[in-house]
Amino acid sequence: MAETEAETGATLRVKVDGRAIDVPATHPDPLTGAPVPTTMIQACRIAGVDIPHYCYHPKLPVAGNCRMCLVEYGVPVKGGDGTTAIRRMTLPYEPATARGAIACATPVSEGMEIHPSSEATREMREGVLESLLINHPLDCPICDQAGECKLQEYSMEYGGAGSRFVETKVHKPKQVDLGPRIMLDAERCVLCSRCIRFTRDIAGDDALGFAERGSRTTLTAYPGRPFDNNYTLNTVDICPVGALTSKDFRFRMRVWFLKETESVCTSCATGCNITISSRENTIHRYEPRENDAVNSSWMCDAGRLNYRWIGSRDRLQVPVRNGRADVSWSRALEDIVAHLREVPPGATAIIASGRQTTEELFLLRELGEHLEAVLDTPERNGEEDHLLVHADKNPNSRGAVLLGLCYSEKGIRLAEIANGIRQGAIRNLIVFGEDVARHGIDLALLQKLEFLLVSDILPSTTTRKAGYLLPGCAHAEKRGTFINARGRLQRFLPAVEPPGEARPEAEFLVTILEGVTGRKLPRSPEGLFNHMAGRVKALEGISWADIGPLGIDIPV
Repeated sequence: MAETEAETGATLRVKVDGRAIDVPATHPDPLTGAPVPTTMIQACRIAGVDIPHYCYHPKLPVAGNCRMCLVEYGVPVKGGDGTTAIRRMTLPYEPATARGAIACATPVSEGMEIHPSSEATREMREGVLESLLINHPLDCPICDQAGECKLQEYSMEYGGAGSRFVETKVHKPKQVDLGPRIMLDAERCVLCSRCIRFTRDIAGDDALGFAERGSRTTLTAYPGRPFDNNYTLNTVDICPVGALTSKDFRFRMRVWFLKETESVCTSCATGCNITISSRENTIHRYEPRENDAVNSSWMCDAGRLNYRWIGSRDRLQVPVRNGRADVSWSRALEDIVAHLREVPPGATAIIASGRQTTEELFLLRELGEHLEAVLDTPERNGEEDHLLVHADKNPNSRGAVLLGLCYSEKGIRLAEIANGIRQGAIRNLIVFGEDVARHGIDLALLQKLEFLLVSDILPSTTTRKAGYLLPGCAHAEKRGTFINARGRLQRFLPAVEPPGEARPEAEFLVTILEGVTGRKLPRSPEGLFNHMAGRVKALEGISWADIGPLGIDIPV
């Protein structure tokens, strides 16, 4: 029956709290993609009814061990007289008529009636919650999960007002150093096994498991080995209580004080969708944001922790001219424009970073075309893995290639630029977001230049040699787009303000380009993107509003 329904895309008619709906007979398995029967919890979600749960996660294999999703239901039963009636569970419970089932693992069938709001379902939930709370510690005021804890939420919404438990609670290990980034409080664990299934089935590291039995069952790592892979912090995200906490975020901030901003990870070309949590202009954490076209619900630990540099005390904060911070933004831009107007064609090179936004790369391309400059983007490669980590460590290499700032083999023209400087043919160099001293253009070559314009975020050998140094912004401080390795165009929004006088690079690039070429350009990031889309074939017909929070695929 299931195979036939999967092949034909059949639907089933069921009732949720008395309301008839049609649901797909099957859905893709989260691991294999193969069609598997639709369950009651999914049918209720389609109907707009939330079923409380701990162990169930839509991206993980079903375990069915927390029992929180128990619901009353009925199925059509044919009587001896040939008529069909719904056999429904009633109170008091009777084995012959009992029809309570865990919604996460029970497939729906034609004519099934699900009763997630009935009195019988309410009593089952109360019983499960009472059982879970028997040995749970009363440390909510000091728990890092407070404000995001499903045990708190469900206790308030579905639990009883009092406790009948008078015995001594079973105590388990607290503040267990599970690994370099994870702390475990075993007393808070509700044994949902989400962390075990994620680590085994998604990360491919069978490192976690349960030890002991009964009320003393405890989560633990493999004996003699720390819990240490590049995806451990995802277990903190999916832990429904405060059992697993991040050492990086632990005791730093109450979550209800945090502002959440949609953004994109810049650690590699995968471009995982993230949420930046900040308060008072300080970033406190990155978390993965669900996007099935990019990163599902996960992100690597390296990318998640790659944010501290944004608030570094070493940030470049003011314009600098010849090593001295004695120039204003307006004067610096006037001087730069005046110089570039007099530059002869072909005497300039532009080196842009694959970490710049698509809009910034577009403006640099336009400037390069006007100056007949040599353009390139250095490559930045590293290790990759089977899940999310890409070997290309630039978030926007695809954008640089698409806009023509480099060939598909990035950095191929760096040697040409170095030789041009050495021979005196290239006398002007514009560098955005790169330390070119690491790419074959050493100090001796930099000193041969007549004009060196650099924009960056942190100091480097190149910034120290700049004739004009313009402080730029991190992606978390501006609005823009990246194009990931698979050709997905994604936008991001500012979470914090830049330090000092630092500005988004597109803002002052527009001023420079307008001054050099005499053309007028949009000033807003949205207007600039729409202008760019009209001049780049792969973006033709796309507007900023079309991108949306999850991005769109473009031809590459």
